[in-house]
Amino acid sequence: MVFAHGFGCDQTMWRLVAPAFEADHRVVLFDHVGFGGSDLSAHDPERHGSLGGYADDVVELCRALELTDAVFVGHSVSAMIGVLAAARAPEAIGALVLVGPSPRYIDDDGYVGGFGAQDIEELLASLESNFLGWSSAMAPAIMGNGDRPELGEELTASFCRTDPAIAAQFARTTFLSDNREDLDTVRVPTLVLQCSDDVIAPDAVGAYVHDRIPGSVLVRMEAKGHCPNLSAPQETTAAIRAFLA
Repeated sequence: MVFAHGFGCDQTMWRLVAPAFEADHRVVLFDHVGFGGSDLSAHDPERHGSLGGYADDVVELCRALELTDAVFVGHSVSAMIGVLAAARAPEAIGALVLVGPSPRYIDDDGYVGGFGAQDIEELLASLESNFLGWSSAMAPAIMGNGDRPELGEELTASFCRTDPAIAAQFARTTFLSDNREDLDTVRVPTLVLQCSDDVIAPDAVGAYVHDRIPGSVLVRMEAKGHCPNLSAPQETTAAIRAFLA
């Protein structure tokens, strides 16, 4: 099983979920280039200017580790990175678990992504002008669970450890992406985990992903916010286990 983190995070975001699978799976944790303990010098603005570049990194990782039929668990933007990687390396990835996925964040005709185009431009402008201030305001909203402020504080700290320039580029790459057509390429068993009260990937988005991926399983979780791997690790683990059974 390969666990991939979301924007502004690193592999420690899976510390409450991944160990539960170590007894019966080879568990692989990693940091996307530019985040966590990765080699920042490996960040290539051109390659990593699209989610496809990150998918290529995942494919290289899978092939270097000689993985076959792996379960790719992708949180947030890594869900779409996983979709792209599975199309590039079908021999390596045999199943997808998409946690809070969104193929497009901006609303379109007949499609609800959760944000207007102006909303996204203002979000990106705020991030680029004052990354630390943006992180302090946005991370708790993304996490949700206002009654557990320590969760928002952890996500804020994770954001603030990220290089601002890399974070700004990855944010643009993420929030301006449109991977709706890529959902049609999925040919492996897929689980879609949809949280309640998710400001980043609302319920309509999870339903859309489920509808576009034939045979996928949609689980609407009781967990609130966008990061159930931290806020509801037991529910997240149970949903993945039920899917893999």
